[in-house]
Amino acid sequence: MSVKPPPNKDAKKSSQPLMRYMGLATQFFISIGVGLWLGSIVDDYFSIKTPVFIWVLPLLIVVSSLIKIIIDTNRKNK
Repeated sequence: MSVKPPPNKDAKKSSQPLMRYMGLATQFFISIGVGLWLGSIVDDYFSIKTPVFIWVLPLLIVVSSLIKIIIDTNRKNK
């Protein structure tokens, strides 16, 4: 019968911020992709010659995502 060593708490604590930032980055890039997709759909729907919505929607999403990321990362642990 073998005895398992206790889990390393330091390794677990050091990987938590990495996972948090990976989640934020994934959310950021997926939201940009959704903005591009919605922008192309709206441009096709209104038959606009200049693709305005495919530029504006991702830009708004990037600005709002950056604000959200800044607020989330600066929040103090309570």
